[in-house]
Amino acid sequence: MVEAAAELSLETIQPRSRSGTLQFFRRLFRRRTALVGFIIITIVVLDAILAPWIAPHNPLATDVSHKFATPSFEHPFGLDNLGRDNLSRIMWAARISLELGIFATGIGAAAGVVLGMLSGYFRGTVDGIIMRFMDALMALPGLLLVIGLAAGMGTGLVPLIIAIGVASAPGFARVLRGSVLVTREMDYVQAARAIGAGNARIMAFHIWPNALQPIIVQATLGIGVGILIGAGASFIGVGVQPPQFDWGQMVNSAHQYIHSVWWLSLPPGLAIMITVLGFNLLGDGLRDALDPRLRGRA
Repeated sequence: MVEAAAELSLETIQPRSRSGTLQFFRRLFRRRTALVGFIIITIVVLDAILAPWIAPHNPLATDVSHKFATPSFEHPFGLDNLGRDNLSRIMWAARISLELGIFATGIGAAAGVVLGMLSGYFRGTVDGIIMRFMDALMALPGLLLVIGLAAGMGTGLVPLIIAIGVASAPGFARVLRGSVLVTREMDYVQAARAIGAGNARIMAFHIWPNALQPIIVQATLGIGVGILIGAGASFIGVGVQPPQFDWGQMVNSAHQYIHSVWWLSLPPGLAIMITVLGFNLLGDGLRDALDPRLRGRA
């Protein structure tokens, strides 16, 4: 009898869980802007994964005799100053640009979540020390802070990822701190504390799952910001270095010829703009879909 009841409860819980997931995606994709953002991101990710197979030419192959060739059927985006195919380079550069955004956001989220959780949960002196340090980091413009950190650690992809991660950590810390300050006063947290649950258990199993939603939105938006800041750092020469290349470095290589060979800088610039727009649109859609106050409007 007990086993039958357990099987019945399991059968009723699983469909509800699946139904809740389906309702979330319906709320998300009911917003056309979120759907557009999801499609853009999907295309960029597939391009980055499949670039070795779908890129029409070797992105490093040079043909100086045909440099600055105008767009044609064989080279839709033309050739650059060394005779390299611009379209193939844009497709391959998506890999580095996505790595910048994703890994930098991961570092910033990990550091920000830990600091924000400690700050919001313990408050008092701990909160004051952590938040004043976060305020000091946020007082500097993001790109300027990244340039300073990247220049201090040395140019290249890894220092740039770390620098962007450090610069993005305060945003995650402040977002999570606000959620934790509200969640820690909830009745279920007080009940867990009353039955003797330790601070680590309360933070991991009672506060974190209920404070996760704003971090998901912040991370989605943060990837786009990371790509944009990484491109800016590469543009001024403190980011990705040859033979690696990203969209920012491609714009840097082409900007000196912009008056005569405008088609070199336009495609990588559009790639940055469209990709960042995609993450912003998806982030806005996630915010609306995860906000219980807006579910009735979905």
